[in-house]
Amino acid sequence: MKRSTLNITFAVGFLATAVGLLVARSNPASSYEPSIYTGTPTITWAAFALALAVAVSTALTCRGREQACGIALGATTVTGIVSLPVIRNYRFAGMGDALTHLGWTRDIVTGQTAPHELFYPGIHSLASVFHYVGGVPIERALLFGIVILFVPFLLFVPLVVREISGSGVAVGIAAVISWMVLPINNIATHMGVHTNSNALFLVPVVVFAFVAYLRRRAAIERLAFGLSPFTLLIFLTGIALLFVHPQQMINVVVLLGAISAVQFLARRRYDDHPILDHPTMYAHTVVLGVIFTVWATSNERFRDALAGLLTGILTADVGGGAEVGQREASLQEIGGGLGELFVTMFFELAVISLVVGVFILLVWLGRTSLDPETKSFVNYLSLSLIPLTGMFFVYFFGTPTMAFRQVGFLAVILTILAGVAFARGVGGLSSVITRPGANAVVALALGACLVLGLMTVFASPIIYSPNQHVTDQKFSGYEAGLTHTDDDTPLAGMGYDPYRYDHGLNGIEREGTLSAGTADSGTVDPEAFEAGNYSGAYHGSDYYFVVTEFDLTREIEIYDELHHSEDSLEEFETREGVDKVISNDEFRMYSVSGSG
Repeated sequence: MKRSTLNITFAVGFLATAVGLLVARSNPASSYEPSIYTGTPTITWAAFALALAVAVSTALTCRGREQACGIALGATTVTGIVSLPVIRNYRFAGMGDALTHLGWTRDIVTGQTAPHELFYPGIHSLASVFHYVGGVPIERALLFGIVILFVPFLLFVPLVVREISGSGVAVGIAAVISWMVLPINNIATHMGVHTNSNALFLVPVVVFAFVAYLRRRAAIERLAFGLSPFTLLIFLTGIALLFVHPQQMINVVVLLGAISAVQFLARRRYDDHPILDHPTMYAHTVVLGVIFTVWATSNERFRDALAGLLTGILTADVGGGAEVGQREASLQEIGGGLGELFVTMFFELAVISLVVGVFILLVWLGRTSLDPETKSFVNYLSLSLIPLTGMFFVYFFGTPTMAFRQVGFLAVILTILAGVAFARGVGGLSSVITRPGANAVVALALGACLVLGLMTVFASPIIYSPNQHVTDQKFSGYEAGLTHTDDDTPLAGMGYDPYRYDHGLNGIEREGTLSAGTADSGTVDPEAFEAGNYSGAYHGSDYYFVVTEFDLTREIEIYDELHHSEDSLEEFETREGVDKVISNDEFRMYSVSGSG
């Protein structure tokens, strides 16, 4: 393609991204949105689709500066998609852990706690800086933090693949696969203020540091005491990862430990091998492991999480099998199924995993033409998948949520390996058909997977999970309820425990903070509530019942009245002993007498 034609193509692509962002910005969310996909104007999605089509085609077929422009276009567009809650002026996004993180950030800003007193203060400290320096609200500062932590993922995945293989094809493919955002599965990893998920996007930075350390061993001047700059980078990025979330730091230590084991075995078995020329990772593994151990064992939250994991492993009805069975039964009751949900949420990851798995097998069988250096790095990463996958099974039988967080980390490693794997596939396919034909086939396959990946970056009704958009009205309702109601009367929600809003609005490090597992807040018993026993639906005591637009969307529209019905709610409002005390368009609170 001529240079002038390429320039026009890139201009069209970047213009499309700019138009999409401007249209999204000019159409802010005015009320609760069950799906950010349907809430965002169609013009924005059409513009983004055009920009990504240009980005995919140029990233795969161009080289040098032109390929860099294509990758930059795709990364900018995907960053724009991830930034939609900020661009469309969401007050906040996230109703679970996100609200607790909002409370911790509020505590830092108000001086109730210091950053180092938190187990993982990374995103809270970053948001506090945005709040102080930029003067933005704390809620918006946290949304900025999501985007800031996400961008390194798009930058460093192609950089890592370039260091490993040096192939322009692999770099372009790796960039496209990174745009799928495979680490987000919306089961235990989420695109929001969710520190475990946010930490996943920093993992490629650590991987780049140790790949550069191994590969550029002779070309870089040493620092004081003979320290490599990349050794220092490994330590700094590892500590940064620890501060965002320690579970991903554990995974990095296991990754480095696996590489160290490969190096140790290679030195015992071979007299001549590329791995023998690599500097060892022993010291890095030990140092990062010690840093994690010292930091984690001094924190009560880590000790509680470890105890919960061990309890889960030893308790048959707590592990992943029990949870999957419960989810499958609920899906069947509302006309869905695990198979349908798996295809929607994991199809593109399954395709990438299959290609990478076949590629690894061919590498181990010696059926590829990889150069020895690239093959060494592929072996490092592929062999590290063995202990990392073993950790998944430990988590699965102990704490299923952590198991699906582990899937997120595995997806990061698979994303990196997929760049090399698909590049070899293009080479093999081009020997059967033409090279342009091979590029077209791969572009279409990756484009389809890209659409599926971006469809599930955010929660939405398509995966039976409504958008956790928190509006001004919802915050206002909870703030009035928490401020002006009787402190001795508990709050009960409709399938959602309201205590998180107390965290988000009032902070956590104070007396009287609501928390999970107490009678001060919780959810009503759906069976009693549906039977009309409203007074006995919450421990037979007086309580405040909270209903939000989110609850109605989830229970009535998405769950198809599985737990709560619209008729029951209408009857509830007219029942004696039930009084509406707070109401706006998206929030209602009722005082319910337990003796009614």
